[in-house]
Amino acid sequence: MAEIVNLRQARKRRDRQVREAAADENRARHGRTKQDKTRATSEQATEQARLDAHRLDRNGVQPLDGSS
Repeated sequence: MAEIVNLRQARKRRDRQVREAAADENRARHGRTKQDKTRATSEQATEQARLDAHRLDRNGVQPLDGSS
């Protein structure tokens, strides 16, 4: 005997799959979320500040080896 199928549920399931496929395509096309972009920018600024904090000021300072 054949399995009875509720057509309303089958249409909803099909439509849900179509919408999910479109959403996956849009996610791939448009990339990261705003939160991810903001976090990356913040982390980059933090790393730059850390590097700048360790930078040596060369104005008027002679190198230890006496060259230049």
